[in-house]
Amino acid sequence: MRAIAAGISLGLVLVGASARSQNSTQNPPVSSTQAVPTATSPDYTAIYCSNFVSSENIGDDLRLISGEQSSSKIVFSTRDFVYISKGANQGVHAGDRFSVVRPIVDPVHVQWFKWQTKLLKAMGTIYEDAGQLKVINVQPNVSVAEVTFACDYLQRGDVVRPMQDRPSPPFKPASQFDQFAPPSGKAVGMLVIGKDFSNLYGKFTTVYVNLGTNQGVTVGQYMRVFRYQGSTAETAVNYSDYQYKMYGFGSTPQAYKWNDLPREVLGEGIVVNVGPNSSTMLVTYSRSDLWAGDYAEIE
Repeated sequence: MRAIAAGISLGLVLVGASARSQNSTQNPPVSSTQAVPTATSPDYTAIYCSNFVSSENIGDDLRLISGEQSSSKIVFSTRDFVYISKGANQGVHAGDRFSVVRPIVDPVHVQWFKWQTKLLKAMGTIYEDAGQLKVINVQPNVSVAEVTFACDYLQRGDVVRPMQDRPSPPFKPASQFDQFAPPSGKAVGMLVIGKDFSNLYGKFTTVYVNLGTNQGVTVGQYMRVFRYQGSTAETAVNYSDYQYKMYGFGSTPQAYKWNDLPREVLGEGIVVNVGPNSSTMLVTYSRSDLWAGDYAEIE
């Protein structure tokens, strides 16, 4: 019986080996040395769903007022047909393109660092990029538009504004990042708050900086992110000299303050949108976590 069982086992092994051999001949393994395409600039979503901060009056005389299947639809998304509050009498034409935005506020209202609320107020209002429309039918005082692209849901009352194309500036190689770069001598601001009111950032996250066209910022510029040692402005408890005061580890005979020590260069990002007192930065490289309250300078 043992001999029969051994024969059956050997037969199964041979059949399995034959099947694997045939499969590898028909579907050869993908070489691990094949080049993986890398992005050369931010993609469409990164550009058109980045949201923005503006101190300017963007206008709210054109609104999304309803849409098809309104009795059952609370919100609208891609390929839905919606109605906007202007038509032929107000100069709307079939084929016109619009973007849809809405002002948003932080539902939590907790500061991460001491000056966050004051800086954000000076920057302006945060607007969420909701989506894009294309007019397909024009009536005297209303128009029907198709939702051609959506970052999020669209809802009644959203602000509709003429579509403004946004450039997608080219990335620079990460190898050009200088960990010990000296100060550029150009304008310095702060990472004030991120998309969705976040306070922690890494590669390909979006953050808003309190530098804009009034400070010489343009789309496509890079900003360098850095911090100094010794800051205690964060909301999270941060004790000065905790290393030896709390835990008993070494200290220096002479006290060194933040301006006695090199700054820590943490990462950089590219400006994808800019307003008078604010810019939208896409983080392209980070050595470690970036936080709201870190500094940013124009490179």
